[in-house]
Amino acid sequence: MAIGIFDSGVGGLSILQHIQHRLPGERLLYFADQAHVPYGRRPASEIRAFGEQITSFLTSRGASLIVVACNTATAAAIDHLRQVFPKLPFVGMEPAVKPGASHTQNGKIGVLATAGTFESQRYTSLLARFAGNVTPYESDCPGLVAQIEAGNLAGLETEKILQQAIRPMLAAGVDTLILGCTHYPFVLPLIERIAGPDVIIIDPAPAVAQQVQRIWEQKRLENYQPPTLGHIQMFTTGSPGLFKGQVKQLLGQHWPPQSPDNWSITFAQLGEASIISRP
Repeated sequence: MAIGIFDSGVGGLSILQHIQHRLPGERLLYFADQAHVPYGRRPASEIRAFGEQITSFLTSRGASLIVVACNTATAAAIDHLRQVFPKLPFVGMEPAVKPGASHTQNGKIGVLATAGTFESQRYTSLLARFAGNVTPYESDCPGLVAQIEAGNLAGLETEKILQQAIRPMLAAGVDTLILGCTHYPFVLPLIERIAGPDVIIIDPAPAVAQQVQRIWEQKRLENYQPPTLGHIQMFTTGSPGLFKGQVKQLLGQHWPPQSPDNWSITFAQLGEASIISRP
C-alpha cells in the first residue's frame, strides 16, 4: 500500500511534507507533471486526461489513496477521477473559503489562486455555501507558479507579482488571505512581509494532511499490514536533474537517486517520467 500524490509541478511538495510528518512510516509516491506545468490556463478536459493517466500510473505502483495536491487539478478533475476510479479514495485541494470566512473580522478576504481555480464550478460553489456575507478579493498571480518552479522564491520578479496581487487587497481592507495554490506556501515569507502582521494567512495544507491521515488509518484497520519503514519515490515528466535540485531547495533535504542511472518509464501522452527516490 502507498499514498500517491500528484501536482503539475513542485507545489504539491508543500502537501507531501505535511503528510510525511503525520505518517512518517508510510510509502509515499510523488508525481510532478512538469512537462505540462502550469495547469492554470489549460482546458479542464486536458487536465482530466492528465489526472487519469497519472492516477493509473500511481495505482500501478501500489497507490491505494490518491492526493490531488493541486487546486486547479482538483477543480477540473477530481469528480471525473472519482467516477473513473470508483473504489479509490481521493483527497483534493480547494481554497480555504470556509475557514477564511470564519476568521475574518470585517468580512473582507483575499484569495490567491490560479485562473483555473477561479473559473471552476467548485470555487463558485464554495463562495455560495460559505461566503454569503463575505466579500472576496481575488488574484490569479500571473507568472507566480513559473517563478516558484524556477526556484525564484524571493527575487524581484516574484516580489513584484505578489505586490501587484496583495497591495490592492490591503488597500480594500482585507484582514484574511487564503493561499489557493499549493505552490504558494513556498513564498510564504514574502507574502507575510507584504501582507504585514495584522493579516491572517490561511494555508489549507495541514488540514489536507489531517484528512489523508484519517482516511489512511481507516484503510489500515480494514486492510492490516505490518508497519514499514517510510519510503518516498519521486517521479517527474520533466528533467530529473532539475527536479532533484528543486526538491532539495524547497524541502531542505538531499534526495540522491536510487542508483547512478535513473530508470525511466513511458506511458500515454505524458512522455518519459524519471524516478528519483530516497530509501
